[in-house]
Amino acid sequence: MESVGGLMYRSMMSAYQGKRVFVTGHTGFKGSWLCRILVDAGAHVTGYALPPQAESGLFHLAGLEGRMTSILGDVRDREKLEAAFRAAQPEIVFHLAAQPIVLDSYRDPAYTYETNVMGTVNILECVRRSHCVRSFLNVTTDKVYQNREWVWGYREDEPLDGFDPYSNSKSCSELVTHSYSNSFFRSTPVAVSTARAGNVIGGGDDANDRIVPDCVRAARAKETIVVRNPRSVRPYQHVLEPLFAYLTIAWRQYEDREAAGWYNVGPDECDCVTTGELVDLFCQAWGNGLAWQSKAAPNAPHEADLLKLDCSKLKAAFGWRPRWHIGEAVRKTVEWTRVWMDGGDIPAEMDRQIARYMDCRAQ
Repeated sequence: MESVGGLMYRSMMSAYQGKRVFVTGHTGFKGSWLCRILVDAGAHVTGYALPPQAESGLFHLAGLEGRMTSILGDVRDREKLEAAFRAAQPEIVFHLAAQPIVLDSYRDPAYTYETNVMGTVNILECVRRSHCVRSFLNVTTDKVYQNREWVWGYREDEPLDGFDPYSNSKSCSELVTHSYSNSFFRSTPVAVSTARAGNVIGGGDDANDRIVPDCVRAARAKETIVVRNPRSVRPYQHVLEPLFAYLTIAWRQYEDREAAGWYNVGPDECDCVTTGELVDLFCQAWGNGLAWQSKAAPNAPHEADLLKLDCSKLKAAFGWRPRWHIGEAVRKTVEWTRVWMDGGDIPAEMDRQIARYMDCRAQ
């Protein structure tokens, strides 16, 4: 029997059928999964992003080409972005485009701020100048908060002040969004929200300096996994958890502008684990004697040791609940990776996991 939550999600997805949706960052990890969900729901999707890093990347593997409009461009290029936006005439906008890696932000802080701050300004200018948008969601990060290494989760009204250039640039992106919402959209039909998600894992993430892609690379090479900060606690979650939260927020505020706000999206307390515990779960799911070792990088830049989110607001507003515990999230990541390594049908595997997620009972 289908769960009540499954019926709710399927009803919501049917509402996206025929809707014009604009997604920045559609060629990335989250963006590719999001677009797969939207095109399967029958939405008319336009994506705007940098080219995928490789022909073997998730966007190509996900079977999206030919099923959506894909425009390659930089969010820093306002003229090109505006042209794509005018052509798409979107009703709903998901802003995912970003420079998302903490260590890369230390290497090139100017590019990080240009992309993450001015990219947000540029997409909001598109929304401000349009007469078609009713729902805008800016996807940021759990790292926007001033991190005091608390053992409890941060709430949406905590001070914003990310430490490193990536985290701080996303804090600035939040502030830009708040300003535009107050200054330009308060008396308009446009509903504006931000979503601050925890660390995501899942099939198809091939980014550098992320722990699960590092695990996959080591497993494929039959090498020991190297872990920089095994004691760091993070709100890890499968990529489908925040994506369905984003879809819920964007749709609910489309229907009722009063639903707009600032929302944390993360796992429950029981699934906030250390990086070492996450890698243990990966090794167990992978098998074949896979192991890991702790090896701190010399002169490594600062990264927070403890970070959790309080997601009470999201749960109260929309009845949202996490569906997969961290062990299940890791197993689904390994399942996807094995299909990929065996040359299997990636779109079918993505659809299978999406269906399983929607039909699973919330925790």
